[in-house]
Amino acid sequence: MQARPGDWLVVKGVRVDLPEQRGRIVEVGSPDGGPPFRVRWQADDHVSTIFPGPDAIVLTEAEVAAQDEHDRERSERQRAQRQAGGGTHRVRK
Repeated sequence: MQARPGDWLVVKGVRVDLPEQRGRIVEVGSPDGGPPFRVRWQADDHVSTIFPGPDAIVLTEAEVAAQDEHDRERSERQRAQRQAGGGTHRVRK
């Protein structure tokens, strides 16, 4: 895994009820961009040093913006479907 300062480290939630964690990479540990990374976490502005595991990916600013736009569009479509009555689901008992 390689990164540059300014990239984003995204750690996926290990369970459905755990959201992903995002942090801005502020420093890389080796000249080739390898770990460890110093990361400023978006949720609480805390800075930590991390050796990312298999549940983590590095994204550029452009990739994060594209992912956020995709998520916004998806949420908007779901909201529109609910308002139109197309989003109802029956639950089996």
